[in-house]
Amino acid sequence: MQTRDILGHLIGFDTVSHRPNMALMDFVRDLLGQAGIASVLIPDAGGGKANLYATVGPGGAGGVMLSGHTDVVPVEGQAWTHPPFELTEAGGRYYGRGTADMKGFVACAIAAMIDAARRPLRVPLHLALSYDEEIGCMGVRSLVDMLASAPVRPRFCIVGEPTGMQVATGHKGKVALRATCQGREGHSALAPLALNALHLAADFVGVVRSVQARVAAEGMKDADYDVAYSTLHVGKLNGGVQVNIVPNQAVVDWEIRSLAGEDVAGLIAEVEAGAAAIVAPLHEAFPEAAIRVERLWDYPGLGTPVQAEVVNFVKSLTGANGTIKVAFGTEGGLFDARLGIPTVICGPGSMAQGHKPDEYVSVEQMERCGAMLAELVARLEAGI
Repeated sequence: MQTRDILGHLIGFDTVSHRPNMALMDFVRDLLGQAGIASVLIPDAGGGKANLYATVGPGGAGGVMLSGHTDVVPVEGQAWTHPPFELTEAGGRYYGRGTADMKGFVACAIAAMIDAARRPLRVPLHLALSYDEEIGCMGVRSLVDMLASAPVRPRFCIVGEPTGMQVATGHKGKVALRATCQGREGHSALAPLALNALHLAADFVGVVRSVQARVAAEGMKDADYDVAYSTLHVGKLNGGVQVNIVPNQAVVDWEIRSLAGEDVAGLIAEVEAGAAAIVAPLHEAFPEAAIRVERLWDYPGLGTPVQAEVVNFVKSLTGANGTIKVAFGTEGGLFDARLGIPTVICGPGSMAQGHKPDEYVSVEQMERCGAMLAELVARLEAGI
């Protein structure tokens, strides 16, 4: 099966993160099996989703792992002119949800595995496919746990998120947080006698913005990123029942995307101190007043040195001269931080097309990715 055909099948599976991906994984496992490649599925607790891990070539330590996620973001509320879950080729582009982020690379990686199975590899090639990356790199953690207990691990990892086939060495880490603001309910006709939790939330948002302004002006910088400093961002605010009730609770979801070396705990403590200053003068009249911050989930950043062996190796596959860093997070940070596998990011397409209506990857980018992986397989056959 050609790479384009594989991509068409992958796009046809609606694997939005809140839906199962098992049908896609069964397809991949069967396709690999037809080539004589055994694979392992690592299901979630409900059995509707799974990670997949497969190896071609000799046993023992080393080899290169190709990593990709199989979930995609929703299409609801977007004005698509092409069917999102059907591959459309037009004007030198492949359209469909996930073509760029990142089923295009997954299709290339599967094709490379099938090609590798026909070759007498001296060094193994590994494939790692995950679920629930789009909601915080959550699904891959069971695959990481499996590899952590394995007797051998890959020597290098290539995460195929879209980089325009440039070699990316880093991305920021992320921590997702929630602030729950507790006030006192009341009738809106007597609003000054109550404590509006949404007003507390608005003041809390002001604290987050103030810390962000300080970090932008005074904090550490890395000019390799489009935004050169760590960022604090409020993404969601919920509260209230109806307009004539003073709300007694509001919830603010916010995040920090941090540069390598950033004191994230210090930033959280700074925000918490600002929250405490909001409620302190209110306690005499409203002893229940509170803003409680909790940490929901996180993933580490990636900071592979530009002189690292994996960087030079992947640059030699692509013909690249330089490196970049990307604004978005990936599972690469987990492979590096948890497993010690040197990792880079390199894949077809651009995240500028990801998460949008009429998402696409160009045919040219897919061909370049296929050429890179063909060279990789040749190197593995030669023993690197």
